[in-house]
Amino acid sequence: MTQFSRFLLTVLISMLMCSVMAQKKVMPITAVSPDGKTVITMNLAETAEIIVRYNNKEVATVKDLGLNILEYPLAYVNPVRRVVTTTPYKNTIIPVIPEKRSRINDFYTETEVWFKGGSGIKMRAYDDGVAWRMLTRLPDSITILNEPFRLLVNPADSIYFGEENNFISHSERLYPCKAVSAISNGKMCVLPAVFRTPQNVILAFSEADLLDYPGLYLVRDSLQAGGFRSILPKASGRETISTDRRSYLVADRKDYIARTAGTREYPWRVIGIAGKDADLLSNDIIYRLGSPCKLKDTDWIKPGKVAWDWWNNWNIWDVPFKAGINTETYKYYIDFASAHGLEYVIMDEGWSDNDDLDKINPDLDMEALFSYASQKKVRLILWVTGRALEEKFEASLAKFEKWGAAGIKVDFLIRDDQRMVNYYEKVAEAAARHHLLVDYHGSYKPTGFSRTYPNALTREGVQGSENNKWSKNITPEHDCTIPFTRMFAGPMDYTPGAMINSNSKTFSISWTEPMSMGTRCHELAKYVIFESPLQMLCDAPGNYIKEKECMDFLSAVPTSWDETFPIDARIGEYLVVARQHGNEYYIGAMTNSNARDIKIPLSFLPDGNYILMGWEDGINADRKARDFKVNSADVSKSAVISIHLAPGGGYAARLVKK
Repeated sequence: MTQFSRFLLTVLISMLMCSVMAQKKVMPITAVSPDGKTVITMNLAETAEIIVRYNNKEVATVKDLGLNILEYPLAYVNPVRRVVTTTPYKNTIIPVIPEKRSRINDFYTETEVWFKGGSGIKMRAYDDGVAWRMLTRLPDSITILNEPFRLLVNPADSIYFGEENNFISHSERLYPCKAVSAISNGKMCVLPAVFRTPQNVILAFSEADLLDYPGLYLVRDSLQAGGFRSILPKASGRETISTDRRSYLVADRKDYIARTAGTREYPWRVIGIAGKDADLLSNDIIYRLGSPCKLKDTDWIKPGKVAWDWWNNWNIWDVPFKAGINTETYKYYIDFASAHGLEYVIMDEGWSDNDDLDKINPDLDMEALFSYASQKKVRLILWVTGRALEEKFEASLAKFEKWGAAGIKVDFLIRDDQRMVNYYEKVAEAAARHHLLVDYHGSYKPTGFSRTYPNALTREGVQGSENNKWSKNITPEHDCTIPFTRMFAGPMDYTPGAMINSNSKTFSISWTEPMSMGTRCHELAKYVIFESPLQMLCDAPGNYIKEKECMDFLSAVPTSWDETFPIDARIGEYLVVARQHGNEYYIGAMTNSNARDIKIPLSFLPDGNYILMGWEDGINADRKARDFKVNSADVSKSAVISIHLAPGGGYAARLVKK
């Protein structure tokens, strides 16, 4: 071979290598859902970028992905990919406590990308959404200064915007629907943030597997049309006690969001996707993305319904003793729960001193109450503030276990910085060791935590019926919105069950005898629609006792489900959902302030004949919201039932096989 020939060969090889490298450089990094409809693609330039497509249309873009790490400032800057691995998965999750279903198909495609320098990103594509998370393989502990990214949606999208203005918050938001373009620059919202595209595709943005890290929020960013940027609370520094002595407040903050292990996976950032509104009701992607259960012993964890004292202000009557926070009153609540098949009674604020859980109300004989509850096969749950529990942590939990308590309701947490997120896990882990259930109040949104710690059955973080005691916010429109916004994240302790029902004209605020806005059947339907394995009956026992037909339903309706069947919905307007528990099926339907006629196909039923018992708005429910009727019918899967919903109305049904 001549020297010239060798030169030509060298040039050709170089050109070929450049061509191959160029093709490799532009080759997209992609994960495609099992059904092929959902695609998540990563592009690399100065930073990483993600593009989300659904049904061949781009629905969201995420720019400037990465972590700002104090010790490794160049991580995620000009990322150079080292290893890309794409794997399809078909798993089955069997929840300890079923929420939407008792058997979850966890099917997805995962693409894991590692960059030069020990940083990476993991992506997943599901049929009903996408998710991504940051990864690091770095020595020792590291300091995360920030996790900046920008979420870009179509400026023509609308958003159900739960506006927030502070990192010290109960996370109890309303979700008005606004045009994205109408959100002012700098406005912050809690998650989930739910978007509607011009094609009526629903995008629910939230996070999952939040452990040892702060919570995530979105802020409207005017740098680009349709833009939002991430914001996370800085780590807490010095803390003070709130004036009501219920909470630890943050007096100053660090200049970073987290100190954490250098080798770890960070929380998932999630977009649930629904082709129609109703489909979001059965989407459990947040639960699927939670870490697997960390508890070995779970047989003792039981869902159930709870008689609640605080909302109804301990109002009981026709008794020979003075009602209040005393032994006789709680025995009455226990008797009520026992007679109607309720598993639990809560002892809310007032059983102990808010500062010291060892200082018990002198009007209460705790050992006598726990003994009485045990005889009646009812278990007690104790309210505590997060601060008081932390003061005498292990001693208090051990005492509760010795008494025979079923669980704790931990209140006034009102933060989701890294320390508080870690406190949630500390509480759940320690409570499990003492065989105690947990209900978090004054809490941030769920993030799949109930998969990781199934004894943490439910949490608040929702503007629920307690607000009826001081506001007019809990409207039928709100009730028809939160199943798609807050509930997308997971179970919510809304505390339904009001037996004094009104419409918007007759509603009045009362601290001692509160009422709900919406019909009686609207209230009953919440027990099918609103998910909470620990579900409250908020009203006074006497108001239930005189409503036998309603108690027939409330005694029977379960709090965990084997399957969920979304039927029809429009966010903020109406929804219809059916659920299965064992061999029984339940239907719940609600409407906003507009009357509505709906048809409900029973095609979700298996073969066979069923007896349907239906609780339906009465003919005068538009005038007297407590008006309802109960009917029964023989039905099968071929039947279609027709229902009229009054303004603010609802419908609840129980179907039992003949």
